[in-house]
Amino acid sequence: MRGLPAVLAAALLLPVLTGPAPAVAKARVGPPARLPGGAPPCPNVPAPATRPPQPPPPADPAARAVGGAPLDTAGLVVPRQAPAPPAVAATAWVVADLDSGAVLGGCGPHEYATPASVQKLLLAATMLPKLDPHRVVTVTHGDLDIEPGSSAVGLAEGGRYPIETIWLGLLLRSGNEAANVLARLGGGSVAGGVREMNEKARELGAYQTHAVTPSGLDGPGQFTSAYDLALIARACFAEPAFRRYTATRTAVVPGQPALRRKPFEIQNDNQLLTSYPGALGGKTGFTDLARHTYVGAAERGGRRLVVTVLGAEVSSQRGWQQGAALLDWGFGLPRDAAVGELVRPGAGRSLVAPSAGASALAGGAGLRGASATGTARPPTAVSVAAAVLLVAGGAVLVARRRRHLLRARSGVGR
Repeated sequence: MRGLPAVLAAALLLPVLTGPAPAVAKARVGPPARLPGGAPPCPNVPAPATRPPQPPPPADPAARAVGGAPLDTAGLVVPRQAPAPPAVAATAWVVADLDSGAVLGGCGPHEYATPASVQKLLLAATMLPKLDPHRVVTVTHGDLDIEPGSSAVGLAEGGRYPIETIWLGLLLRSGNEAANVLARLGGGSVAGGVREMNEKARELGAYQTHAVTPSGLDGPGQFTSAYDLALIARACFAEPAFRRYTATRTAVVPGQPALRRKPFEIQNDNQLLTSYPGALGGKTGFTDLARHTYVGAAERGGRRLVVTVLGAEVSSQRGWQQGAALLDWGFGLPRDAAVGELVRPGAGRSLVAPSAGASALAGGAGLRGASATGTARPPTAVSVAAAVLLVAGGAVLVARRRRHLLRARSGVGR
């Protein structure tokens, strides 16, 4: 039986072919170039000691081809003759044009990573079109069931708030209880909301994204990629309400006289808004597992760019500062420079199905009772192996998160 763990591990690493790569519209894509010596500028920062032994899904060649073949790399991809991008301390990043959809460059665009609170953008892309911002709703006890010490707006149980206020609490203060409220309202339950988030990810072409919690609080089987985040951010910025909410500097949460709660002011956590000319907004994120994550957008000379950053460590630059440096690099490139593209919603839909490994991880329940379910599939050796490691990883995750809740400079669980 000594060889069984090795066999299971090998099975998890096998790529699962589920169909042809989705068709990609032709774009002016320059041949990829690498820095001298072939080393990517963004270092693959070693995983922190708190990271649980939870493997990502097996690599899916079809999903990694979304946006163009040059993006299927774990290293750097930039247009030929482009200047070297800044050496940021992130495991993966993408810079793209919000309007044309051109991907200007990236490092490990399709590498799996953990989202933290930038996952709230997927919640926004899913629920903004469904929910009336003027509707007043009541916060329930279950909405407040979030990880102790994680980011919260301060909504009161039994409090009545306009949905617009809850959106502002989600995007300005990264409120995890606000995420629960919005997922419940849009999906009938928190689990239903998460299910709809995953359906939205597939619709957008974000095939490497799987949500387990609506807030981005860590849960077994939750993952995304820098490319997928760019797709999701593009969908968000296409919504006028999102553009208004994410650019809001301060807002007032109304008081609840019946509960003896006074009104209070909240500020936007995204410092790009106050420190970067032309900033349009975005989202910060941090958990022990994900490290620092960031999505930001800005406009310069009539050109709107978005940057997505995953797995960043903070040494000399915070997550938003690393994003700002990459935006500067992107704005310095010619307007027709590209190494790939952000596919349009629905492009290649149903051509890329979830891999067996993703299906196995998708069955895992999220922390604090938020779970998601997908289409039932017959168990396979790969899914069984993934499930075994999932259970072990989930147990370690829960234990270690309770011992290692850290407040980083960008905030805990944001």
